[in-house]
Amino acid sequence: MTLHADVAELLAAAGIPGVDVDDAVADEHVRWSAYRRIVSVIASSPSRDRDRAIVATILRDPVEMVAKSAVVALVDEIAMRTAGPAEFREWASGLLPEIDGLEGEGHREFIRRRIRDWLFHLHVQDGHVPTTAELAEVTDWMQRTLAEESRSPAVLALLAESGRRKKTRNVAENRARSRELRPR
Repeated sequence: MTLHADVAELLAAAGIPGVDVDDAVADEHVRWSAYRRIVSVIASSPSRDRDRAIVATILRDPVEMVAKSAVVALVDEIAMRTAGPAEFREWASGLLPEIDGLEGEGHREFIRRRIRDWLFHLHVQDGHVPTTAELAEVTDWMQRTLAEESRSPAVLALLAESGRRKKTRNVAENRARSRELRPR
């Protein structure tokens, strides 16, 4: 298929009118914006049946950075909507064959790492308190995300002590001391 046909098909599948496909094909910024809208619609669907085909279509984009960014946006949206780590792991495993088709190893690894980060996050949300070694395995982005979002005093204490970046440690320490986390 051509890029024009791929973009038109994705927009139609998501039910998004009013995007000039010719403009999206000609300009990667317009295309990225269209992909972002497509990802938002697809992620809000209760069915995950078409996700692998949609990812495969997006990954045919000739600009790998645009394709990678769109897939990462989908991974982020699905992770935030999923019921738990097992469900997310199963969903993500279905995408790995498509992701492995990317030419750029850096892009493949970035997506894989984002998936690992979200699995870690979902385990923490389920009550797992990570070890220092487990915390060291996730990205700075995920450590900061946990510092900003976790409501677990134990997780925040770990991040305050062992977070990789000073900002992460400070955010975790300040949140651990805040009134909103203290028992009443």
